[in-house]
Amino acid sequence: MAKLKFTLNRKGVGQLLKSDEMQEVLKEYATGIRNRCGDGYEQDTRVGKTRANAMVYANTYQAKADNLRNNTILKAVK
Repeated sequence: MAKLKFTLNRKGVGQLLKSDEMQEVLKEYATGIRNRCGDGYEQDTRVGKTRANAMVYANTYQAKADNLRNNTILKAVK
């Protein structure tokens, strides 16, 4: 069996992690998590220094209290 040498294109991987396609994938995951959390939760997608990021957060007082008591966001991720 032949040995293969694999060289990672770091610049290409960086572009992939920041791409619009990656942002859409993250947005889909964040939407699913937000839907499982219920009312009062919001989502956001941003491009950082090295990659795109998505987050789900409690936006209302009721949602913040619910998340503190029940770990709603953490449970919705699983």
